Amino acid sequence: MCDIPYWQLFYHFVWSTKNREPLLTPEVEPLVHGFLRAKAVGLGATVFALNGMADHIHLVAMVPPRHALATFIGQVKGVASAKTNKADLTPTPFFWQEEYGVFSFDQKRLPNFVQYVEEQKQHHAHHAAIAVLERTDEHTNMLHESAALYVLDDEAWRRDLDALDIQ
Repeated sequence: MCDIPYWQLFYHFVWSTKNREPLLTPEVEPLVHGFLRAKAVGLGATVFALNGMADHIHLVAMVPPRHALATFIGQVKGVASAKTNKADLTPTPFFWQEEYGVFSFDQKRLPNFVQYVEEQKQHHAHHAAIAVLERTDEHTNMLHESAALYVLDDEAWRRDLDALDIQ
């Protein structure tokens, strides 16, 4: 298989610990983040942001087209859980849920997604998380807009994404 010489494929991944168990404690989190980042980079991804809460992870990355997204995220999650368990970092075995959410976006939205992920703890503390970016289930609403309507304004971007979370 030959590599594509030029590509820009930006993704925002989100997934949780199995049963949403709060296993990513302040002591464990940096180690698990290190495992996740190292595997993603090892697979050729460029990691722009990685953060989360005690029960879930957000990853913003550019993933090479030679990887199917399901394979990529499966390998990233698998290595992190295996290394976490091998190091005996959590009181119970560490597993991820099988499901995950993934959103693609263009380069001009990259700063929005990076900032959102970097500020995860603040968003959750202030109940300001964007619901659609926290979803890992079969929610299928999509954002449709023309290129002329793209905005860099954070508040407009948030309103667009919030509108997708129709219960």
